[in-house]
Amino acid sequence: MPTKHSLHKVALAHPGSLQTLVENRRIFNLKHCELNIFESYQQAYQVPLTFNDFVITSMIRGRKVMHLFDDPAFDYLPGESVILPANETMRIDFPEATPQNPTQCIALTVDASYVEETIRYLNDYYNDHRSGDSAWQLHFTRYHFSNDTEISDLINKIIRVCSSADKSKNIFADLSLKELLIRLIQTQRLQQTALESSHDSNQTRFHAVLHYIHEHLSEKIAIDALCRKAYLSRNVFFKWFREQSGISPLEYINAERVKLAKHLLADARHDIRSVSIQCGFNDVNYFTRVFKKIEGITPGAYLSSIAR
Repeated sequence: MPTKHSLHKVALAHPGSLQTLVENRRIFNLKHCELNIFESYQQAYQVPLTFNDFVITSMIRGRKVMHLFDDPAFDYLPGESVILPANETMRIDFPEATPQNPTQCIALTVDASYVEETIRYLNDYYNDHRSGDSAWQLHFTRYHFSNDTEISDLINKIIRVCSSADKSKNIFADLSLKELLIRLIQTQRLQQTALESSHDSNQTRFHAVLHYIHEHLSEKIAIDALCRKAYLSRNVFFKWFREQSGISPLEYINAERVKLAKHLLADARHDIRSVSIQCGFNDVNYFTRVFKKIEGITPGAYLSSIAR
């Protein structure tokens, strides 16, 4: 998985307030969402947990093993999140939980009407049906993912707002919750469109733009060329691309180049300078700055962390 951005630590429940040592639960209710903070202090296996609404969960401490759908079990670690539809049962193992090493995870449930309203907003204002753009929607094929900076910042803010005594917290929570949902949907759309564009670049103009980027990562990518692929003026293109993906064209290009760089760096035949050039960076110092901004470490440190 890509670089993970962990959530801020949340104070553990006071020992005297614990109702159970497995998935002790603290609840903060708001108008459109409910924040749950779960903690486990002893080993347990196949613990079932189901929510009646769409839920965003994110790990803060420790390690769980998750059993979802009919997929293989996976480790669930700090810096990672899982989204699930309503009424989907997860079964959870706590193989390492102790009083000295508890697990801690948040679960943010969101009213179905609020999710539907947000998706309707995206489709009404950011979907050009005339150009063949696909409808915005939530997918659960990629339900387990690493937090990026924006996702972790928003979840941190929602935790802080929900657990506060501020009388206006419903207003602030709504603003952050809508942005979180939009970013999740945008990220899913970007990942899905990028995957589809590698097989068929003619579905929509967004597919065509992403396909062009992937085909020219090692070259200088001119914004004017991307504008022509999208049949948009330069000024409109930047706004349109951010609406579709949640990030700017340059941010997307750099992220894809760093992804390619990580693949190349795993091959001992390549050094950092040659990888920089192959990924479209003529200045190795700029490559290093971009790599560190996205991955949190320099290319040299990344090399040291992998076996070649």
